[in-house]
Amino acid sequence: MKRIRVEPISSFLERRRKGPIYPVIVANGFVFLSGLPPFNPETGDIKPVSFERQAEIVLEQMKHCLETAGSSLAQVVKCNVYCTPDPSHFATFNEVYARYFPTESPARIFLQVPSWPGPFDVEIDCVAVVNPE
Repeated sequence: MKRIRVEPISSFLERRRKGPIYPVIVANGFVFLSGLPPFNPETGDIKPVSFERQAEIVLEQMKHCLETAGSSLAQVVKCNVYCTPDPSHFATFNEVYARYFPTESPARIFLQVPSWPGPFDVEIDCVAVVNPE
């Protein structure tokens, strides 16, 4: 098993929690990616932005983490999407998600959560296959 730091994401997370943070674990040919909030890519802050922009940020972070681990969005086999309960979020998320998975999307679950400890509405975790070397 290999724990991977992904910058700047690990540093952003460490500002909120003690100890080193490894958002990615590689084990037995799979990449396991922790759920991440929509950090501002430049500052690491979590500021209120549109739901569409939040989804884009989270999916971009996911892409970055997967590539750091030697995988890619094309290798994702399962996504868990956690979202605050607003009826418009599902359709908006599907539009954004389709841009990142345009032809073959992974298995997915979309769950509503009551709230988050911050000004955001979406978080995604995933499992992917490591690209063969």
